[in-house]
This record gives sequence, structure tokens and C-alpha cells, in this order.
Amino acid sequence: MGSLIGRNLLAGAEPEVTADAGYPDAPPRMGFFTDTSVCIGCKACEVACKEWNAVPEDGLEFTGMSYDNTQGLGADTWRHVAFIEQDKPIGQSETGVARGPNGAADMRWLMASDVCKHCTHAACLDVCPTGSLFRTEFGTVVVQEDICNGCGYCIPACPYGVIDQRKGDGRAWKCTLCYDRLGAGQEPACAKACPTDSIQFGPLDELRERAAMRVDQLHDLGVDDARLYGHDPDDGVGGDGAFFLLLDEPEVYGLPPDPVVTTRELPSMWAHAGVAAATLLGGLAAVFAVHGRSGGGR
Repeated sequence: MGSLIGRNLLAGAEPEVTADAGYPDAPPRMGFFTDTSVCIGCKACEVACKEWNAVPEDGLEFTGMSYDNTQGLGADTWRHVAFIEQDKPIGQSETGVARGPNGAADMRWLMASDVCKHCTHAACLDVCPTGSLFRTEFGTVVVQEDICNGCGYCIPACPYGVIDQRKGDGRAWKCTLCYDRLGAGQEPACAKACPTDSIQFGPLDELRERAAMRVDQLHDLGVDDARLYGHDPDDGVGGDGAFFLLLDEPEVYGLPPDPVVTTRELPSMWAHAGVAAATLLGGLAAVFAVHGRSGGGR
């Protein structure tokens, strides 16, 4: 994997994303494909992320609602493995211990490692007043904590609720897709640590092809609920740099069903504001012109 980035320097994966950010000769856009169908909930990705990025311990509070006690993404949780218990089997497989009247397993665990989506159209970038948030040459979105002024504008701007302010610090923090490791030709720590290859890292175009093949494979096995989430470049955020194979509706995993970049209407809003301002100035100029003529007559 260490030479993966080097081998793909000439690939043409979504060049407009990095070109628009000022990288005309950038490497291909890199990202994550998380196949939740093979996630075993070990949380190795959470631990590896914290260790490599020196992310503080986040409480480990026993919620009483699940075996998952990290609860969700935040400033101190950049990878979060969700545990979701359901009373239904996965396709034709027997995944639970309880059995229904027809003999089929009637319980399953859905486990999914969530992370920042590194959106194509990232609202957090649009609203950051200091340039702390920037897009890297790999198409990922990173926070420069030494530039962040703690304004918090990026937090409500994120349609996924990923980015967060650290208590006692005030600055915004989130997954960087291990930008420092990518620059050295290495894969992110979470993908490196995943024992089942549930988290897969590579050029985004290749991951999308691989994901489509995996969905077809699961459908052939009778897992009709298998679907991709965040892979479509035509969705409301222009496609995610970190997308997922899910085994149920996005809402089951706590994901928005149809995310839209929250700054989508800003251009038209500014255009309307400009027209209104021009109209107001024109009206004021007319008033002063009339007033000046009438004053001159006296």
C-alpha cells in the first residue's frame, strides 16, 4: 500500500476537485470505502485513529443503550463504530442466536465505522473565515488547528454533524484522513488496523468500482438490502470522499437520507442581496437628485 499513491499519480480521478483547490497536477483523489457487511465491531479503527493522531480519550461513559459507548463522532472521536441490533436476518445467512418459527435466525447486528465524509462540496470550507479548513492535494478536507479561531461556523454547516469543537479548547477538530501519512505514501491508520478490510483506502474511482461489484455480490447472495451511500457524484454534496455499503436505510445508521450542502443557496442569496443593494442605492440617488433640484430652485 505504501507505493499505492505513487503508482496512481497519473490517474485522472476527479481532477476538478483538486484543480479547483489550486492543485492542477495533483495525485488522484483518495478516499475511504467502508463495507459495513464485514465490520465485526472490534473498534481497532477507533484505537488506531486515536493513537496515531493523539486524539484525547473521550469519556468511555457507559450509556446503557448499547455495547457502543463512544456514542458518535466528535472532536475527540474521529472514527466511531456503531452497534445496531435488529430483529431480522441478513439475506439467507444465519447471523443470530435466536430463531423464529420458520427456523431462520431473527436477530442481527449491524456494525458500521463512521467517519468524516470529506465531501466534494464541503460547506465547512465555504463558511470558514480564517482558511483553517482547506482541501488537500488528495481531495480530502483538513482542519489546521493552529489557524482555527474557534468561531464554530463550520459545525452547523456540516450536513452530517461530523465536525465539533473540543471542550476546554474551543477549536474545531475532525478526521484528516491521516494527511501526514498520505504525504508519506502510507494508508490511513484506521484502514491499516482494520482486520477484515471493512475500511478500504485508495483512489476514489477505483473504490467506487469495487463497491459496485460488492453490492452485486451481496445481492446474488440474497442480501437485497445492500446499498451504497455517499458514492454518487450527483447527490446533494457532489459525492463523498468517504462512502459506505449499508445493509439498511441510512437513517438506521444515524445518517441523513439525502444530505445537501448547506451553503448551496449562498450564490443566489448573494446575487439577490446585490440586486437589492443596487436597487436601494439607485433609489437613494434618485431621492437626492430630486431633493437637490428642488433645493436649487429655492
